[in-house]
Amino acid sequence: MTILDIRDRIAQAESVTVLTGAGISADSGVPTFRGEEGLWKNFRPEQLASPQAFERDPTIVWEWYNWRRELLSTKEPNAAHKALAELENHIKHFWLITQNVDGLHPAAGSTKLSEIHGNIWKVRCTNCGNIQPNHDVPIAILPHCNDCKGLLRPHIVWFGESLDQQDLDQSFQALRSCEVLLIVGTSGVVYPAASFAPIAKQDGAFVVELNLDPTPHSDLVDISIQGRAKDLVPLLLPM
Repeated sequence: MTILDIRDRIAQAESVTVLTGAGISADSGVPTFRGEEGLWKNFRPEQLASPQAFERDPTIVWEWYNWRRELLSTKEPNAAHKALAELENHIKHFWLITQNVDGLHPAAGSTKLSEIHGNIWKVRCTNCGNIQPNHDVPIAILPHCNDCKGLLRPHIVWFGESLDQQDLDQSFQALRSCEVLLIVGTSGVVYPAASFAPIAKQDGAFVVELNLDPTPHSDLVDISIQGRAKDLVPLLLPM
């Protein structure tokens, strides 16, 4: 089966769900913030992206997130992001689940999506819970809520925190009801994303994996194709 066969399969489907990860944004030059490139002032992400770190030193956490926002502010959606936004218009029941927090999917025009790990361009009040978009670069440190003056935090799911239940419910519904699950740019080894392919396949979906390298799920899916997301995903758009 070729990428064009997958395109035809998607074109015939009424329900398509897409899962994306860091690989799709890598083609926009977005760093992973993990491994050696994840070091910042001798800190690793695991030392900063937690409620405990924020409670202990919100300034250093916000300085790190401001640095990340400054890097991301120079990045644009690539052809893969744009193709998925366009695909949304062609499928009757479409849902996009992303593990990325960079905001490139909504920037490309995607509207039917769950950002299950949050969005770095949103802030949440630690006092009243209000969530608002914020694209300030640099952001004021420390930022405070316009409504109640409470301290704002990044609207990101940190280590030790649970994912939003509404996002999870919407994601699982989309996975269980889709005819095709398209997995793009993720190894799918971190839960709950690690369970997504098995869930969709169990409920009868045709599962496609597009990734730069084989993953632990490559033997489970119906077809796995290696390559860059920006090259492969646009080929899935209907002619």
